[in-house]
Amino acid sequence: MNTTKIHALARDTVKAIQPYASARSSMSGGAIWLNANENALAPEYQLTGSFNRYPSCQPKAVIDGYAAYAKLQPDQVLVSRGADEAIELLIRSFCQPKQESISLCPPTYGMYAISAQSNDVACNIVPLTANFELNLPALFATSPKLVFICSPNNPTGNLIPRQQIIAVLEHFKHSALIVVDEAYIEFAPEASTLNLLNDYPNLVILRTLSKAFALAGLRCGFTLAAPDIILALKQMIAPYPLAEPVAQIAAQALRPEAIAKMQNSVNTLNQLRDNFITYAKARTGINQVWPSSANYVLLQVADAAACVAALAEQGILIRNQSSQLGLSQVVRVSIGSANEMQALTTAMDKYFNLANSTANKERI
Repeated sequence: MNTTKIHALARDTVKAIQPYASARSSMSGGAIWLNANENALAPEYQLTGSFNRYPSCQPKAVIDGYAAYAKLQPDQVLVSRGADEAIELLIRSFCQPKQESISLCPPTYGMYAISAQSNDVACNIVPLTANFELNLPALFATSPKLVFICSPNNPTGNLIPRQQIIAVLEHFKHSALIVVDEAYIEFAPEASTLNLLNDYPNLVILRTLSKAFALAGLRCGFTLAAPDIILALKQMIAPYPLAEPVAQIAAQALRPEAIAKMQNSVNTLNQLRDNFITYAKARTGINQVWPSSANYVLLQVADAAACVAALAEQGILIRNQSSQLGLSQVVRVSIGSANEMQALTTAMDKYFNLANSTANKERI
């Protein structure tokens, strides 16, 4: 059987789906990676023992460590292969294929829609308003089983107003789970919805070690929710979601001294972000700079593709987000180390000065 005939065996959904284009898969090369919202200030960890035995499905040291960090009970915590697996588990566990739907508010993280599509679950698309807030009347007109809200939102970097999240929780309290994706919440911890969990049993919070904890390569995420929701997800999760080396490092990362180092790293990155925003606002050629509560900044330029390509030629990768609904000619810049940000601004100065000079010559 040739490959064409084998592909024909795939579900129609698989044939039609447009896979998620991750930062790593869509761009390569370069010496400075500022396109995937990773933390460049990486800690080091040590592995011990052998790996000939299967790991625990929900390693106690990891669950207890994250429960202590989040000030929750262990039965309110599930660990998975990144928050991406948690998104998939929630859709598989709570949405009936071809019958029920999720609601999402772009521009936002692309995996919500792709996970729904891959499970034959419809998407209600409710775009954010012009100032990147929820369109509550339009959202309330949908009838989903799950509502996904990313805050801080990716790629815009803004926080969704707390009162809007509460309004959504109230409106759907008897009909839908409200999934608040807090992948970047360590950069704005005061905005977390954790203290709403006890009041709203339909609230689900997604977390990760990929961003502030600087462990993107580990693929370790968490779901925080009522025990009944966690139990439902446990019934769907693979028997060994976390490799033993991942569990060991995750447990180390959740020790008090490691959390303190993470928080120091966050303080450093937040300052570097604010410094970069100041630079970008003053830089001719950057038309708009959005405020950010995460470790990245969204910028509008004259030609996003040209900007990304010019920086890539100088060994610096940033991400073009112009294909996102509601965005045009925008690039997203992840915040790197101090040296990386200095290299970035130098490269940007070179690009924008040249572009400005060329534009002036064309006008003469």
